[in-house]
Amino acid sequence: MEPINETHVAEPGLAVVEVIAADDDTALAVQQLLATRWATATADRTTREPGEPGVRLRCYLDVRQELNP
Repeated sequence: MEPINETHVAEPGLAVVEVIAADDDTALAVQQLLATRWATATADRTTREPGEPGVRLRCYLDVRQELNP
């Protein structure tokens, strides 16, 4: 994965989340769960790192807003 860009964590309340899961469906389900609670810039696909188990994705959260009920 690319290095994290400083602008994605430039202010309190901004976060970068890397999900590592056994398969695409699990990783995307975790991302969807996060997106239902906070403003999220989502990934449209996962990646595989040679020699490492599972799949990865990165999403960007803004947790400064109130949680949805």
